Amino acid sequence: MKILAVDTATKSCSVALVDNGVLSAELTVATGETHSKHLMRTIEMVLERSGHVLSDLEGFAVIRGPGSFTGIRIGISTVKGLAMALGKPVVGISSLDALAAQSASPGFLICPFLDARKREVYFSRYRLVDGELQSEVAEQVASPVRALEGIGEACLFVGDGAILYRDVIIDNLGGLAHFVSGSPNIIRACTVGILGQDRLEKGLAADVDTFVPHYIRRSDAELKKKASITFSGNH
Repeated sequence: MKILAVDTATKSCSVALVDNGVLSAELTVATGETHSKHLMRTIEMVLERSGHVLSDLEGFAVIRGPGSFTGIRIGISTVKGLAMALGKPVVGISSLDALAAQSASPGFLICPFLDARKREVYFSRYRLVDGELQSEVAEQVASPVRALEGIGEACLFVGDGAILYRDVIIDNLGGLAHFVSGSPNIIRACTVGILGQDRLEKGLAADVDTFVPHYIRRSDAELKKKASITFSGNH
């Protein structure tokens, strides 16, 4: 199964083509510019390097969140457009699932932390059991200290939030805190594609028409709108 995978949930933009679980081509860009400026070109380059064209694809996988509100919208809208045009299935992958899959290690509780700004992180907790990654905590957003509550065992932290709040994590957990270094802290589209193929093969494709981002936290625009409605209702 040829899967085109996309991640635009963080500062990096990653695109990959995975063919039956094997990486054919992958390109990750971190220019600091909005992903809308280079996502389609990145997709074109990945297809070219893999030796395939859009019509060869059998499905799509895209990060659904949590992460950058604008970035996630760009990735999902692009993938939905391609999936609808080609009549191919699409599946959404959690950014936290992807980070955990990239750093899964026996003997550790795996804790992906994504910077959510406002001095908070998106987080969850996972454990590798018989070779399968199992989620133990629902995806949430909270302060780093709150996200660490209840951890009493060796824990492996991954993600840009783990880098940003490394000192806070160590101050609270001491020797129980372990960290990955380098590329595992960045979501790779290859991982998204492999997870996506597994879910598509299990019949877990999303309804393309109703597929929407999973933000966890409301956007500033939504909060302002709610505040405006509440204020108006009090007068």
